[in-house]
Amino acid sequence: MLPIITMVLSLSACGKTLKGTDGLIEKAREEIPISDSDTIDLQYAGMCGNDNRAIAWFISGNEYQKHYYLPMEVEVKELKEQMQITRQLTKAGMEFCEGILEGQDVVVVRSGVGKVNAAVCTQILIDVFDVKAVINTGIAGSLKAEINIGDLVISSDLVHHDMDAVSFGYPKGQIPQMDVFSFEADRALADLAEKVCEEVNPEIQVFHGRVVSGDQFIADKETKENISTLFAGYCTEMEGAAIAQTAHLNEVPFVVLRAISDKADDSASMDYPTFEKQAVAHSVRLVRGMMKNLAAKEA
Repeated sequence: MLPIITMVLSLSACGKTLKGTDGLIEKAREEIPISDSDTIDLQYAGMCGNDNRAIAWFISGNEYQKHYYLPMEVEVKELKEQMQITRQLTKAGMEFCEGILEGQDVVVVRSGVGKVNAAVCTQILIDVFDVKAVINTGIAGSLKAEINIGDLVISSDLVHHDMDAVSFGYPKGQIPQMDVFSFEADRALADLAEKVCEEVNPEIQVFHGRVVSGDQFIADKETKENISTLFAGYCTEMEGAAIAQTAHLNEVPFVVLRAISDKADDSASMDYPTFEKQAVAHSVRLVRGMMKNLAAKEA
């Protein structure tokens, strides 16, 4: 039996940037790996949302640095604690954890931020672990007013919003010489995700629609509205389309699941620690429920 893959990764395209307090800067110095952290002059710290630990920016003099602190590590940790681990492999700087979760063969991995990391990770899953499906979880910024922080978006299809070959006659988002404009998620996996989420997370709304991806944090209303108008997306993030494209090229079924962390503009209505705790619980319950259903079908 080939493994089902659960890929846990991803930061959203974030929203509000706030000036850091002295306390935040000291917290960043302690918690986020920074070279020369004892001597570097951290003058500024920025956040997505209130007290958001997902990403912070630091400026020292004229030098601009970015350091990422990934909340989804908590989700990976919880899944690993609940599975029977049979093998661990580190490749391309990523730790792949193979084993059994709820009776289903799985590999759990966090790829890191951005489309290159996501594509490399997905190809390793396919080449090294011979996977039969990819289930990608993470967080995203909402592109629709009715999709709120804490809600779940299940991908119908995915598009690269930052692909621009318009000068060569292609529509924005179209990859030249690619046979499709968007990459369709596996309907059976998407339907299963919706069914299970409604059972295990009845308190949140579930949406089924297009996920758009780009190597860009969406932090203002103008950019958000432009992306929304061009691509009719439900949410925006930084990895999903690369995972979808890689899976498409290898003819491997996939689905991308996104918890909404922000509104992809300069607004915020939930503090990040509260969102993180809820999102991790929702995602772990959803993944475990999907694995249980898949294992039952194969029994």
